[in-house]
Formats: sequence, C-alpha cells, structure tokens
Amino acid sequence: MKFFRVRYKQGSRRFALILEAAHKAEAIKKFRDKAVGVPLNITEVSEPFSMKINRFKKRFSSPIKNRRLKDEHYIAFLDQLSTMLDAGMPLNTCLADSISDTPDPMIRAIFTEVLRDIESGLSLSRSVVNYQRQLGTLSLSMFELGEQTGTLSNAITKLSTILQQIYDNRQKLKKATRYPLFIIVAMSIAFTVVITFVVPQFQSFFEQSGMELPFPTKLLLWTEHAIRTYGPYIVTGAIILSVSFSMAYARNLALRLKTDQYFLRIYIVGKVTYYAMIGRFIYLFNILTDAGIPMIDALEIAMGVVDNSYIKQELRKIPVAIEDGRSLAQGFNESGQFEGMVLQMIKAGESSGSLGTMLGKVNRVYNNRYDYIVDNVAALIEPILIAAIAGFVLVLALGIFLPMWSMVDIAG
Repeated sequence: MKFFRVRYKQGSRRFALILEAAHKAEAIKKFRDKAVGVPLNITEVSEPFSMKINRFKKRFSSPIKNRRLKDEHYIAFLDQLSTMLDAGMPLNTCLADSISDTPDPMIRAIFTEVLRDIESGLSLSRSVVNYQRQLGTLSLSMFELGEQTGTLSNAITKLSTILQQIYDNRQKLKKATRYPLFIIVAMSIAFTVVITFVVPQFQSFFEQSGMELPFPTKLLLWTEHAIRTYGPYIVTGAIILSVSFSMAYARNLALRLKTDQYFLRIYIVGKVTYYAMIGRFIYLFNILTDAGIPMIDALEIAMGVVDNSYIKQELRKIPVAIEDGRSLAQGFNESGQFEGMVLQMIKAGESSGSLGTMLGKVNRVYNNRYDYIVDNVAALIEPILIAAIAGFVLVLALGIFLPMWSMVDIAG
C-alpha cells in the first residue's frame, strides 16, 4: 500500500489529509467518497510517523498474533465443530456456538471474522486463506477438501486427529526430557554457587601459602574471576548472540539449511527429530491419499508439517520425480531420507495397489522408533549426565584438596 497527501479546499479554508491506497486513482476515489471538500492536488508521500505508531499499537493490541494457534485449544474447537456438523446443524450455527465456547481469544477472533465472511457469502476455505500463518497449510487444505467432497465434518475430524497425534508426540517428548533438563539446570546452579561463593573463601588462603598451585586450582580461580568480573558481559553477549542467530536463522535460508542439517547429527536429538518429522510426513501423506487428494498435492501438504528445513528440502525431490514420470518409490529413493526396507515396502505397495496399507506399516515403524527413543531418553542421556557430574566433582575436589594436601606434606 502507498500513502497520498490530499490538499483540499473547504469554503475559504484549506486542509490536508493522508490516505492509504494502492494507487493514485484509488486515493482520489476514497477522497471523493468522504465528500469533505474540493481537491486541489494529490502527492505520494512516505508513511506518516503517526500512522506507524497506530499500526504498531493495533498489531500489539489485536488478539490475532503472527504465530500458530495453541494446539490443545484448536483441537478442542475442531472436535466441537465436527460433532455439531455431524448432527446436521448449519455451518454458521456450529461456528457461532464453537466460538462462544472456546477460551482462546485468538481462535475466537479469527473464526469470528471467518463467520462474518461466511454470512456475507464466502466459503469456509476462502475465508480462512488470510489466516494461513495461524492455522497452517494443513488446516486450509482439509477445509477445502471437505467442501469439495461434501464431507466437511469428516475432513475436520481427520484434521483434529492429525493435530492430536502431533501434539501427543510433542508432549511425550517434553515429558521425557523433563528429568534430564532438571538435572542440567541443577548442575548449572550448583556450579555457579560453588564457583561464586565457595572458591573465593579458599583463594586468600591459597595466596598466603605462597606455593605453586596445581592446575585444577588455577582453573577454578580463573573461572571464578571470569564470572565475577565479566559475568554480566558474558550473559549480555550470550543474549545478543542468541537473538542475532535467531533472526539470521529465520531470514537466511542457507544458514537455516546448514543448522537443521547439523541438528540431525546431534546425539539423540537428531534421531528424535528425524523420526518425528518423517513419521509425521508419512502419516499425513497416507491420510490425504486415502481421502482422495491427488498424490502430488498430498505430498506438498504433508511436507508442510515438516519443521526441519533440510528434511523438507530433500523430501521435495519426491513430487519432482513423480512429475518427471518416475514412480513414487523412485522419488522416495532419490530423497535419500529412507532406508532400504522402507523403500521396498513403498515399492511393493505401489506395484500391488496396496500403497495405503504399506504407508500405514511404514508409519508404525517410525512411530515405534520414535517411542523407543523418547521412552528411553533418560537412560540414554544418563551416562553423559553421570560423566558431567563426576567431572564437576573431580575438578572441584582436586582444586580444593590438592593444595591442602601439599601444605600438610610441607608442614609434616
């Protein structure tokens, strides 16, 4: 949008106002609709500072934010909506009742606008297009599928089921990592407290002894000095670095691809991410093809729920292969994201006409692997935590007790 300053005359007095429009002709039309006076001239200007302030105020005060909806509230909203549609109630009535029952202000604001569009004659799939960022491409595709096939309630039920599985997997991972994270946080706090309050008590004692301090003791003293002297700068630098990297990650595709590719190599984290993304992709692709969506469209929609940009980039080779005339199994092979057993299952399902059955089995394979790692994540991380605790205690003990033992030997 552009901004135009219109100078106009009202009686013997002259005034000016700023209008927002796509082009000069639209600005003139808007001015004439206001009927406030006789236009003298119109010029394009930059956005006034007052309008910028108002736009920012509106953005922060609006309940519709530039982020995804909360899964649990959105799933409950979809469940209620599909149940009411199954009962044969009109869509606008179902939406109105579901909106009034949801506790999420963002869902309420979005679907209030959607309901207003529907009552003015738009379809559901057309009215939700403006909220792709909040709802996701999957929701838009399922709404459109339901309207095209005349089974909107069934499509919304499937959408709710898909989102519920994704949400359950995320919650399962959070629950599994809660104990290791607690241990890591507790260790960090203990280390900071010991370095900040315990080590300084021995520093003057060691300095008065005049002896050559062992390396563990020097390491503790150096660490204490760095935290005490440069602690605020270290924290500030870490925050700035984190924010800068997050901004660069969001804007720079090459950096995002490299980071996500490296992320897949991290112990445990990489496998959990891979199994979650691939399992989610296979599950959604299977449901969409069973619902009658064309294969290439189903692949594109299924890739929309893959958060890892590197995996998504590799998966894009599958629809490209199909468009070039190759088989689905060849596309899966070219992506490089699937092992031989999975490729053989896809090939067998494609050649025998039982692709849906094979995709279901492949999905169970990845779900079982994901569940195994998540259920045993504490046991898998435990050796690392034990080694870290042992190293911390060893350095602390050697740093404090080695000089004392040396002093005892000298005194003896």
